[in-house]
Amino acid sequence: MEITQEQKLYAEIVQKAWEDADFKKELVANPVAAIEKFTGKKLNLPAGKTFVVRDQSDESAVYINIPAPKSVDTQLNDSQLEAVAGGIIGPGGCIPLPGPWLPTPTFPKDIFLY
Repeated sequence: MEITQEQKLYAEIVQKAWEDADFKKELVANPVAAIEKFTGKKLNLPAGKTFVVRDQSDESAVYINIPAPKSVDTQLNDSQLEAVAGGIIGPGGCIPLPGPWLPTPTFPKDIFLY
């Protein structure tokens, strides 16, 4: 799997925040300005969007990022309908979902660097 430019930039920003406490403070307080200063490029945030950065480096806490749901206009196939109707239960007592969902931290694709 090839690393995208967004993933590379995300990794560079996180690495810089780990290594530079002042950068991390600036990134949390004013993410757009900190990223623009770091990259030397202007961020183009879509209208109505804000950029939020939370410091999750406290090792005594577990953090979960809840992304916005993606709207998918699909219909269930026959086996999925049967699973719902028949009450098939998977590991942990849950109904199995169609396919794995694995969160991938990336720099949001709708934010462009100029």
